[in-house]
Amino acid sequence: MDGHSFFMENWIDRNMGIDGKMVGCMIQIEEGEIIVHIDYSFSIVSTVMSIMEWAVIGFLAYRVYKRLSAKPKVWKVIFAMFVGLFSFTINMEWFHALVKIPILPLGVWILYGVLRSKEGRWDTYRRFAWIGFLANFIFLAGTLITIPIQALIYPENDLSTYISGAKEASINIIHPSGEGRTLDQEKLMKQLADSNLAEFDSAVWYEEMSFESDGFKNRNERFPYQLVGTTSKWGSGKDPDIYLEKGGEGILVSTPKTQYYFRIPHSVLKEGRR
Repeated sequence: MDGHSFFMENWIDRNMGIDGKMVGCMIQIEEGEIIVHIDYSFSIVSTVMSIMEWAVIGFLAYRVYKRLSAKPKVWKVIFAMFVGLFSFTINMEWFHALVKIPILPLGVWILYGVLRSKEGRWDTYRRFAWIGFLANFIFLAGTLITIPIQALIYPENDLSTYISGAKEASINIIHPSGEGRTLDQEKLMKQLADSNLAEFDSAVWYEEMSFESDGFKNRNERFPYQLVGTTSKWGSGKDPDIYLEKGGEGILVSTPKTQYYFRIPHSVLKEGRR
């Protein structure tokens, strides 16, 4: 009997724009039993950089706090820094990552407007508000450092970044033209190193699919299979949708930012059992 299941995913994007962490929880109910599968993937580069960024921010705040003769409450210091984080920014995309360039210290201005009428308050908290604004530049520096390191360790033009394990891999048939085939896991893993990134024209693919077919069932679908059950390289933070070409020699990797098309020497499909 088919069980009822639902899938919940929460992507946590670092404010630097790099895919950082993904938490997936699948709760499946079968024959009265509840089965919980938790998948937690993360970007090790982004995580380490985040720790370093907050360590620098904490160090700066501690230095300023230590020099004050009258020590304010810690939660008020944290709140002042949090408000100082608010800023007018210019957002731009660089190598598929969102880069935020801070321009105007809106949070500092807000805090100044609230505290200037209260004697001594602004002098106490202004340094922490500016540290909050400075944190935006620390995050920006972290982004610019993370992007090349991430690309060096986990190259986007390498299929093994997206597929490093296929023990539980299989294919979902998403179009009738793909019926009667199954995945050869061994062939897939052996050919990862021999894969090549290829250029493609999505407009041409669309024309082939739409104008050279006579209905949904007989549509010239290029990717009738979805590859599931694979694992990406540990620490990459990648969780793409992967599709397999009808001949079994082309793999389309679809990420939230872009798509990559890889060619492999031999088909990874085999005839299914009848």
